Amino acid sequence: MMNRRIAFILLSMVPLWTWSAVPTAVNDTTPEALYRLGQYYMEGNDSLGIYMNKEKGVELIRRSAELGFVDAQYRLGVCYAEGQGVPQDDEQAVYWYRKVAEQGDVRGQWKLGVCYEEGRGVSQDYAQVVYWYRKAAEQGYVWAQNNLGSYYSQGLGVSQDYGQAVYWYRKAAEQGDAGAQYQLGMCYEGGQGVFQDYEQAVYWYRKSAEQGNAWGQCNLGLCYAEGQGVSQDYEQAVYWYRKAAEQGDVDAQCRLGLSYANGQGVPQNYEQAVYWWRKAAEQGYANAQYSLGLCYANGQGVAQDSKQAEYWKKLAIQNGYRPKNHNR
Repeated sequence: MMNRRIAFILLSMVPLWTWSAVPTAVNDTTPEALYRLGQYYMEGNDSLGIYMNKEKGVELIRRSAELGFVDAQYRLGVCYAEGQGVPQDDEQAVYWYRKVAEQGDVRGQWKLGVCYEEGRGVSQDYAQVVYWYRKAAEQGYVWAQNNLGSYYSQGLGVSQDYGQAVYWYRKAAEQGDAGAQYQLGMCYEGGQGVFQDYEQAVYWYRKSAEQGNAWGQCNLGLCYAEGQGVSQDYEQAVYWYRKAAEQGDVDAQCRLGLSYANGQGVPQNYEQAVYWWRKAAEQGYANAQYSLGLCYANGQGVAQDSKQAEYWKKLAIQNGYRPKNHNR
């Protein structure tokens, strides 16, 4: 009997424990508490009995932001950028991102750079993109480092400088960014900003490829096919082409089709060649379109069909195909 009474008392106290947190949260008007409560309303919080109310959440976050709380200022920028609890407004998003960025917060610097890059809420301005990406990159923000490398490589917003491109790609690559690893491999392969070094190119392509980057996988396959930086190995080439092709990479799809047509790394199989060339052709890849046209013309892997042959070859030429580019 006593145990039942204790259990009843304990159960009856649960709602008190749960709901006692609500008045405390509501009555606390410090910037941190307002922001936290705003977040609860943005997402809903069952344990506090708070139902989702994005409009109320934004207003609480705004009060916190106006009191200078950086996390709230950044979150308010996101709300305006995405139209969460407020009408979507890129100019207001920029306003709040700038507040955060000027306080040295890497999130605001990155977002503000993206706004200048895309011309959202501000006029597109590559010099400003570089300015804000650099601020974030110097704090170790990996996406900003990779993008800053790309801007130096292309000469957008800054004078073209492959040495600086390599510098920033390496910073991001050493943090494990697959895109930067691919770009660094490209620099080593082309000798841009560094001495040409195929082994280093393979090293970075492999790093990228093993993380699932399709461009890194395709280029690693090409290194195996051509024996650049590694011993020539068509089976390994096909392995990596396939990885990239299955992700929709058109160059890899075309090369995998060629591997099947030539019987390199796989048994010769024109049906498989047609399969992969069609995948790339349907994405507008001119070489694959012409190869598919030849298959229809010659009846290789498909029934001979002169109309289909003409269609695909004509489409390839419209998309810039030239015979000297054809590698079959």
